[in-house]
Amino acid sequence: MKHLTWVLSTSILLVSSAFAAEPGSGRKFYQWVDAQGVTHYGDNIPPEYASKEHRVVNGQGIELEHMDAQKTPEQMAEEDQKKAASTASENRDRNLLNTYVSVQEIERLRDQRLTLVSDQIKVTGQFLEVLNSKMSKLRISSARYKPYSADPNAPPMSDQLAEDLVRVDSDIRTQEENLREKRSEEATMRKQFESDIDRFKELKGIH
Repeated sequence: MKHLTWVLSTSILLVSSAFAAEPGSGRKFYQWVDAQGVTHYGDNIPPEYASKEHRVVNGQGIELEHMDAQKTPEQMAEEDQKKAASTASENRDRNLLNTYVSVQEIERLRDQRLTLVSDQIKVTGQFLEVLNSKMSKLRISSARYKPYSADPNAPPMSDQLAEDLVRVDSDIRTQEENLREKRSEEATMRKQFESDIDRFKELKGIH
């Protein structure tokens, strides 16, 4: 600690002497802080501190320039994300104000789109019921044939029945995925509209 204090005091004394010796010379000095927190002054800044935060001062000790520390890739990526989020928020506000004139208008559009998705969910659900019914019949039929029948004398399953089982099973899986996607879309849409309504009220000062 005594050594650090001595280094700091020496640095301040040296730069103070330089300032006093050449008050009108226009000479510039670098000021930086090392890894131990000690402030240094000099005509040149060491390379290892060039990317760190530092200042340039004149002969009177007045700051001429201030250089921030060079940002890491992670810091730059975080700043880019914040800028993108800010831009997206500004665009959203502008679109809300340019698109709608009232909360009721947003609600009408919400209801129209939710009704459309709800109808699609209903149709997909009905189609799934048909497919599941068909699969039940196919399984009953396949139970009479090898390899599903316990009868050692059961005949082998026909190629057509095997193909129908595979095709209907694939169709069921596809429609189940479609149903999940539509329900997720419905939930997301509902949440987005509610958020838009709340934000529109804030922008318009509606309580």
